[in-house]
Amino acid sequence: MPTSQRLVLDRRGSSVWEIESERGRYAAKLGYPNESGEGPAQPWTALAPAREGHILNMLNEEPTAFGEWEEGTWNVQPWREGPNLWQLWEGCRVPGSTTEPHQSVALACAEVLAELHGKGWTHSDLQPAHFVVGPERTHLIDLALARGGNVARGFDFPFRGCLVHYEAPEISRSVLETGWAEPTQASDIYAFGASLFISATGVRAVEYPDDAPRAVQRQAIVDGRHRDVTMPGPMRSVVREMLRYDPKDRPTIHEVGKALS
Repeated sequence: MPTSQRLVLDRRGSSVWEIESERGRYAAKLGYPNESGEGPAQPWTALAPAREGHILNMLNEEPTAFGEWEEGTWNVQPWREGPNLWQLWEGCRVPGSTTEPHQSVALACAEVLAELHGKGWTHSDLQPAHFVVGPERTHLIDLALARGGNVARGFDFPFRGCLVHYEAPEISRSVLETGWAEPTQASDIYAFGASLFISATGVRAVEYPDDAPRAVQRQAIVDGRHRDVTMPGPMRSVVREMLRYDPKDRPTIHEVGKALS
C-alpha cells in the first residue's frame, strides 16, 4: 500500500515508478511489448523487468521481487537516490564553461563497474543514466541486459544491441550482420568511455546525424568515425584508450580505475 507514487519513465516498452511506503522507497518497473520506433514490435521488452529481477537476486543485491502481469513482467527493487552521471556533469556542458568533470566521480563509476566485472558479469547497457551517484555510494542500475549467469529460460532473450551511442564497434557490426551480439567486458569499457565523453562534452564519441536510422548509426560506428577526445583534464588519455576500436587494445576496468586514481 504505497503512500506516494511518481511516474519516472514510460517509453520503449518500460514504465518505471518511484514508490514510497511504510517499508521504504522502491523502484517499480513494468515491461510490455515495445511497439514504437523502427521495425516490428519488440516483445523482449516485456520480459526485461523479470530478467533484471532474476539477475539482481543472483548478484546477491538487496532482495528484488519480480513476476508476470497481463502484458509482460514486473519487478520491485530498492530506489537508488542521487543524480546520474549525465545530470551531475551538466555544468561541464554549458557553452563557455570552465568547469571540469570531477575525476573522483569517474573513479566511483569505475569502482562499481569493477564490482560487476569481478563477479564475472557484463552490464551490456552502460550509459550515463545508469550510473547513479548517491550520497554514500555510486550504484549501477538497469541490469536487464546483463550477461554472466544462467537466467530462467522463460525470462531470457538474445542481446540485440543497446542505445547505439554507446555500442562498441564489434557490437554494432554483429547486430548489423546477424541481428544479435555477445557483449563482453571490453564492450562495457567502450560504453563506459563513451558515457564519460558525452557527459563531459555533450558530444557523442562517433559522429552521425541525429535522425539517421539505427542501421546508418551503427555503420558509422563500424566505420570508426570517432571524434577526437577533447575532454579537459587528465581523463582525456584514459577515455581515448577506452574508446580504442579493437577490443583487445582497451584497458580492463581495473586498469581504468588505476589510471583514474
